[in-house]
Amino acid sequence: MSASDRDDCSTLDVARRLGMAVRSVQLMVDRGELEAWKTPGGHRRISRASVDRWLAARQGGGAAPAAAPAPTRATRRPQVLLIEDSRHYQNLVGLLIRQHRPDVELHIADDGIAGLAMAGRLQPDVLLVDILLPGIDGATLITSLRSHPAFERSRLIVVTSLDEDQRGPYAFALAGVPVVHKPQLVAELPARLAEALPAPVASA
Repeated sequence: MSASDRDDCSTLDVARRLGMAVRSVQLMVDRGELEAWKTPGGHRRISRASVDRWLAARQGGGAAPAAAPAPTRATRRPQVLLIEDSRHYQNLVGLLIRQHRPDVELHIADDGIAGLAMAGRLQPDVLLVDILLPGIDGATLITSLRSHPAFERSRLIVVTSLDEDQRGPYAFALAGVPVVHKPQLVAELPARLAEALPAPVASA
């Protein structure tokens, strides 16, 4: 086996590893987040080492998920992933979850690219996604999540500062998805979470 066989991989291989769409991986390459080159035949190859470094940075230096068996949906705490770049709304959602669903484990991604990677790793029960995100716009992110088989069991809730008149350009992504207007977050999010998550188990 040659060094290139061991040390690089295809865009599709990386997309499967990160739980992303191929387009999202290509965007990461274009942004310089992953090291890549093209073969004489025009095929893109990506450095495995750069993928490992990207994952290590996103995971805060913790152990890779493959180091231990992941808990099943039946045994783990309910998982919610919030993809939101505003610290204010990150804190507000965290507060609401602690108050109304202390059994839930909340994860937060600051941008769409990181959110896709975390979603692929966690396969959360609920995805809370803002429409306006850095890195990759929320509509593209939502479309990628809805079309990926890994997220068939994940419930999607959109949170946005856009009012109904401003959501027209994103209608294709929002069809059939619950939307919470950020000014109504405190009043509406707990009920949306209750609809999307199983009821908490009562203490003995």
